[in-house]
Amino acid sequence: MKLFNPGGERGSAMSYAALLEKIEIMRSTLRWATRIERPDIEKLLRQANTLRDEVMQLSHKERFVQAVGAGAADAAPALSTGERRQALLARSFVFEGTFGDNPRLLDALEIAEKAAPTDLPVLVDGESGTGKELMAKVIHANGARADKPYISVNCGAIPDSLLESELFGHKKGAFTGAANDRKGKFESAHKGTIFLDEIGELPLPGQVKLLRVLQSHEIQRVGSDETIAVDARIVAATNKNLRRLIGEGTFREDLFYRLSVIHVTLPPLRERKDEIPLLIAYYGDEAAEALKRRPVALTPRLRSFLLRYAYPGNIRELRNILYRLSCLAGDTADLAHLPEDIRPSTVRTPGTPAAPAAPGNGVSLADAKRAASDEAERDCLERGLQEVGGTVAELARRWDMNRSHLQILLKKHGLHSKDFRKER
Repeated sequence: MKLFNPGGERGSAMSYAALLEKIEIMRSTLRWATRIERPDIEKLLRQANTLRDEVMQLSHKERFVQAVGAGAADAAPALSTGERRQALLARSFVFEGTFGDNPRLLDALEIAEKAAPTDLPVLVDGESGTGKELMAKVIHANGARADKPYISVNCGAIPDSLLESELFGHKKGAFTGAANDRKGKFESAHKGTIFLDEIGELPLPGQVKLLRVLQSHEIQRVGSDETIAVDARIVAATNKNLRRLIGEGTFREDLFYRLSVIHVTLPPLRERKDEIPLLIAYYGDEAAEALKRRPVALTPRLRSFLLRYAYPGNIRELRNILYRLSCLAGDTADLAHLPEDIRPSTVRTPGTPAAPAAPGNGVSLADAKRAASDEAERDCLERGLQEVGGTVAELARRWDMNRSHLQILLKKHGLHSKDFRKER
């Protein structure tokens, strides 16, 4: 990360990470000093803390100004998606993982970058597995509260009877089993960020209590009359259509508008096909590191399947598949190592004999159609390559299709244009 140096030449920057490290060393040294009077030590510690906070704030403000300037410059030419992605990274944008050039995803990331330095509530929506919690962590990591607590709450996993205690805490003896005072999630997130996942699952009584906290910035522990001030940045997420829930009377409209000051929508993975190769490599390496083994190699037909698969479970499903392949395969993974419910029906599990795909053997109509379609597609490609003598560019011209797409189809069926050039 970089810290703008207003006193230097245009474009100059200095590393604020090194400066922070020096400050921390100074604080540690002063904390244990024996030859300085304690009042002086405390005074210097306060000065060091103030300097540290100013450095953090200056860094985030500078990055925020850069982000807004990049989006608001009327005279600046429109950037390509690749340039937008590089510009995000060049602005020291903190992102744990990898992302591609999908315009909708870049829109979401740029909104998150601009919202991060503020304290405005953010609502993130999208299908299950699209990375909503990762987006919440991105907002936290790029904001002024990055060094403060990040608390995650799954609103759909808390029983109704325990919801208030979980969010706001309780006093000893407030109910059966309350043996001690306990802080709630909001108190734990003081000065930091609280992530309210699956906010659409929150029951109406819980919504009323949450709305009160958002309005007053105060909570009351269960069994206590004392109010406690809380300062927590709110990021909420849902895979449901909250506007539809409002119409059905199961979600409060006033709470929706409180939460969605900044609204970010994450596109599903099937609309971010360019990201799949990046994610395969990223999670393949991550799985290998977690399992303490070398990254597993993928056969061409398995890689082709992974690039074409629709991923109804989105990024979470892709990650799980890569971990499964890394665990079950040896040096090389193939289609047979895929989960059975998504594995092509013509693929045998290792160690089992092949069986003819005759009626009544469990092959579905959809599988039969897919197999017939693939076979017809391969036959058409072979005939076309024979006609043009293996010249892919000529075949793409004749069929009026993109050459790169044609190459993908050839790779899918394991066809090589050079084989047809020899037969000419």
